[in-house]
Order: sequence, then structure tokens, then C-alpha cells
Amino acid sequence: DYTDQVESFGLDEAWLDITGSVGLFGSPVKIAKEISVRIKRELGITVSIGVSFNKITAKLGSDYKKPDAVTIIEPENYKEIVYPLPVGDLLYVGAATQRKLGSYGIRTIGQLAETNPETLKGWFGVMGYTLSAFARGLDQTPVAKQNAHTAIKSVGNSATTPRDLTTDEDVWLMLVLLSESVAMRMRDLGSKCNVVEIYVRDNELSGFTRRRKLDSPTNVSIEIARIAFDLFKRNYSWPKPLRGIGVRGADLCPADCAVQLGFFSNEEKREKLEHIDKAVDTLRQRYGYRSVQRAVVYTDPVLGGINAYDDHNIHPVGYFHTA
Repeated sequence: DYTDQVESFGLDEAWLDITGSVGLFGSPVKIAKEISVRIKRELGITVSIGVSFNKITAKLGSDYKKPDAVTIIEPENYKEIVYPLPVGDLLYVGAATQRKLGSYGIRTIGQLAETNPETLKGWFGVMGYTLSAFARGLDQTPVAKQNAHTAIKSVGNSATTPRDLTTDEDVWLMLVLLSESVAMRMRDLGSKCNVVEIYVRDNELSGFTRRRKLDSPTNVSIEIARIAFDLFKRNYSWPKPLRGIGVRGADLCPADCAVQLGFFSNEEKREKLEHIDKAVDTLRQRYGYRSVQRAVVYTDPVLGGINAYDDHNIHPVGYFHTA
């Protein structure tokens, strides 16, 4: 009733951008209080609302006082309210990240904000820059319009593994599982990828990404897995065990897009692999994910027991809207 820019976050939260609504309904605080009253009267439940200048700080405000409260966080009072809060209150600081920050003596959002971004980058990779920006209240991500759908540019899947990965064989098994799920999602979308990307995170939460541009687009599971494994082998020499790994197909194009054939490409073999993948998709959709499995998954019951398609899928368009 107040804006068409309503972006859901989980089952029971949403961001509203009311920038264009204040002329009709009054100040942001007035709108927030009116929404709170209406929800209580019409639905019989209470809500906590954060009124702020971006999505990250609005989320902090909504969690600041519960239940049935409206918290206002503005640039003028940001440090006073936010800096003393535990670092775990910041969006996307999970338990493992909080533990690692704590090991460096960082326990509040203020301490995180005052840490050199380059230091955080050294600890967390490029995600360190994001943590620094969020802690300082710097977020310019727009609120999506209700029912809006962003064009899908990539499909990725990652997993925090049930145990440390310590060998190339462990990594190959995980890359096969993840590549199957990514390739199946692309086939669901009628797409192929022109870029394969991997993400690797060790058991101390340091990570990196590597990518490769392909000579021709693909959605063949085993082809994506082999490219991902080659990227891994060229870029990791096992200084530490791994705890997280991911695969992404990027720069998507329609599955029937025109392709320049190469002299040495074996398109007949690739077509056979595509037909096999589609047959496996059909069987899994009818009889369940575990109805058809590659032999490699039986080499390790713990890792092989992961259902990468259903349990570990990351949506094609995430919060950061990265391509």
C-alpha cells in the first residue's frame, strides 16, 4: 500500500524503499508507525521496524529492539547506536566469521569498522572489503521492486563440507557434485555458460576465486567439473585443508545460441554427453536425486552423501547481484 519497492528477506522480513512515498504519507517514521499499527490491528502480530538510510542499517534497526518497536538509525547517530553492537549482529557475519574476527580481537561492529580494509581483505579475501563497508554503514544496494526479476547472468552452487577436504580426490568428488547441480540448473533455465569459476575457502576462512573463459559455451556436467578441477590444481598447493568450495557458470547464453566450431573440438562427443545429462535429469526428477549417481560418490560416504542440488543450492541472483 505504501510502495512497490518491497524486497523480501527470508520468510518474515522485507525491505521497503519509501523514498518516493513521503510526499503522500508523511515522514519515514510516521509511515513506519502506521505500518506497525496496521499489522497489529489487521493481522494480530507485532513487528519491529528499522528506519534508516540503507538496507544494512535498516536491518540492524529492525533487530535492535524487539518486539513491537521502531528504531531510527541516521548518519548522525549511527556510531552511537551501531558501533557498540556485537559484530555478529551485522548482516552476513555468520558464526565462523564471528569466531575468526574474535580471534583478532574484533568483537564489536565499531572495532570492525575501524579495522583497515586491506587487513580484512588479507583475512577474508574480497569479502573483507564488504565487511568493512557494511560495518561503516556503506551500502548502496537498491531495494528491488515487488515481483521484479533480474536477468540471470550466472548460476552458482557452493557447500561448506561436513569435514575438511584434504586431498585432490576429496576436491574432485565435491566438484563433480557441485558441477552436476550447476549444470542441471542451467539446463532448467535453457542456458549454457561461457565462463567457469571456482571458489575455494580453507578451514581458517581465507578464500579465493578463479575463472576461465571457455572456447564454446557448455552445460555438460563432467566438462564443467574437469575445468573446475584444472583451475583448482593450477591455483592451490594444499597449504591448509579446505572447508568450503563452490562452482559457478557465468556469462550465460541461450542453450541454442550459435557457436563457432573449432578444428579440434569433438561436438559429436559433447552432444552425447548432453543427451546423457538430460536423461539423468529426467530420472532424478521422476525418482529422486539419488536414483542415479556417479561411481565417485561412493568413494566417500560422508562427502558423497551430500545432495548438492536440493540442499546446497545458491539462488542464481543473490543479495550482491554479482554476474
